[in-house]
Amino acid sequence: MSLSYAALILLVLVLGIGAQAMVRGSYKKWKKKPSSFGVSGADAARTMLNNAGLNGVAIVEIPGTLTDHYDPRTNVVSLSGDVFHGRTVSAVAIACHESGHAVQHAREYAPAKVRGALVPVVSLSSNLWVFVLIAGIILSMAGLVYAAIAMFGAVLLFQLVTLPVEFDASKRALAFVKGSGWMTQQEIGGAKTVLRAAAFTYVAAALASILQLLYLLGRR
Repeated sequence: MSLSYAALILLVLVLGIGAQAMVRGSYKKWKKKPSSFGVSGADAARTMLNNAGLNGVAIVEIPGTLTDHYDPRTNVVSLSGDVFHGRTVSAVAIACHESGHAVQHAREYAPAKVRGALVPVVSLSSNLWVFVLIAGIILSMAGLVYAAIAMFGAVLLFQLVTLPVEFDASKRALAFVKGSGWMTQQEIGGAKTVLRAAAFTYVAAALASILQLLYLLGRR
C-alpha cells in the first residue's frame, strides 16, 4: 500500500468517525431534554403525516439506536425505541425528519425519485467495484479498472443525490415543528443541531468518496 493511499484511508476513517461522534453526541445531549409539549416521536410523526394527508403511511417500532428510516417500497416509517417512545427534542426531530421522507415520496420530490432509481445500480456497484478493480489490476486489464471506477462513480452519484434529499427532509421536519408550537426556540435550535449532525454523516461520506474517486482517477 502506497503512503498516499494510506493517508487517504486514514482521512476517510477520520471523517467517518468524526461524523458518527458528532451525530451521537448531539443526539445524546438533546435526548436528555424533554420537549415542552411532551409529545412522543411516534405521535409527532403521526401528526405530521396526517397533516400532509398521509394517513396510510404506517409507523412501526424497530430495534437499535439511530436505526430510524423510511422505506418507500412499503410506505412505512420505522423508528427506534428511543425515538418511537421518547418525548424529547431528539425524538421529535428525528421522527419528523423520517416523516419528511414520506412526504417527499408522496409529493414525488425529484431528487428522491432520482435516488430511488439509482438504488438497484448502487446496490450492485457498492459491493462489486472493489473486486472488479482488484481483478483489473491483477490481470492488467485497463477495461476492468475503468469499469470499477465507473461503478464507484455511480456510488458517489448516489451519495451526492442523497444530500438534497436529507436536507429537504430536515427542512420539512423543522417547518412542521415550528408550526406545531411543540418546542421553544431553544428546543428548535436543539432540533436543528441534531438534524445538522445527522446530515453531516452524509456530507462526510460524499467527501470521502470524492477523495477516493480523485485518487483512482489520478492513478490512471
